[in-house]
Amino acid sequence: QLQAYGGGLAQAGGSLKLSCTASGRTSSNYVMGWFRQPPGKEREFVAALIWSGGRPDYADSVKGRFTISRDNANNTMYLQMNSLKPEDTAVYYCAVREGTLHATKEDWYNYWGQGTHVTVSS
Repeated sequence: QLQAYGGGLAQAGGSLKLSCTASGRTSSNYVMGWFRQPPGKEREFVAALIWSGGRPDYADSVKGRFTISRDNANNTMYLQMNSLKPEDTAVYYCAVREGTLHATKEDWYNYWGQGTHVTVSS
């Protein structure tokens, strides 16, 4: 089960931090990722990390501004979003993919949390 939270309203240039807790996991062989769906658009990949370790993966649109991290003890993944832009406005989802290969397509993820809304005003 995935629980995402931390969305809200921010001004352009501001920051928000999203969290996603994965409960019931018994191994570390999975990928956790963030996706987002802007208003009127398709859902898109944002960032992902392999829970057991390795280099995280980011969409070009967020590189240098967003940082994905994890807290192993609490099975929680974070997305620190800095230098926010109005185009970052979206519903953000966390997802889990079984295995240890990075994936940017939503079809490759097995479990999804409910979305959390992020609105960035100009």
